[in-house]
Amino acid sequence: MEYFVAKQSVVRTIWGKADTVLFIFAGAAAEFAVNKAVDWLYFTGRLPADPLARLFSTVEYARQIVFADRIGAERAIDTIAAIHGAVEAKRGQSIPAWAYRDVLYMLIDYSIRAFELLDRPLTEPERTEVFEVFCRVGQRMGIPELPTTYPAWLADREHHLAQDLVHSRFTTDLYYQYRKHLGPVRYQLLLQGQRLVAPPLVLNLLQLRGPSWLQSVVPLYRHTQHLALSKWVKTSLLPPTYRAQIQALDLEPAPVRARAA
Repeated sequence: MEYFVAKQSVVRTIWGKADTVLFIFAGAAAEFAVNKAVDWLYFTGRLPADPLARLFSTVEYARQIVFADRIGAERAIDTIAAIHGAVEAKRGQSIPAWAYRDVLYMLIDYSIRAFELLDRPLTEPERTEVFEVFCRVGQRMGIPELPTTYPAWLADREHHLAQDLVHSRFTTDLYYQYRKHLGPVRYQLLLQGQRLVAPPLVLNLLQLRGPSWLQSVVPLYRHTQHLALSKWVKTSLLPPTYRAQIQALDLEPAPVRARAA
């Protein structure tokens, strides 16, 4: 069977562990909030109504692509493109190409950042592999002007961060929704996690400067992540509604059905 992502790929390792996916989730949650195109995520009302469900939906599709065979992955990518196309038709506007690239670049960047935080530094070929996998996703979606090499992507990523981020009323509201849905304790944990993975420009816009106290916990985590106690602590720090979904992230995902954006 031909897979979209090779079974031995580091991308499968990254997206096959709940802890790493949670930090990808945290980084994306930070950057989504200051992206200039965040109003598109507000258009359907799903993001402010339940930001955790919306972000889990994005993660679910990404994992489906990573673990599916080639035909299944391409079908999932086409579904994503169709969902976005329907939203564009409903609003009567096209989502900017740079906004599509921003989301794709988040998946690349936070995949690398989260894995290196919790596990080990990736080699240059492994980083290139992460870039190439998600660029194939972008190519299938028809996203234009994607870089062709990892070094070119690094430069374009910095350009997009400089051009496409701003603190807006959507930022303030989205963080209000994060706190509302997580509760004060879990919300503070989200902020600490974001300090560990988000780029400096994102943290500056969110006024999340300064070190994270979670940094001192990371070395301990690396030695205890497989213990039952560590897994219990992880699930206890999450809203009960999502604990089953988080535990499922440690398993190869089942095919997902199309849903509204």
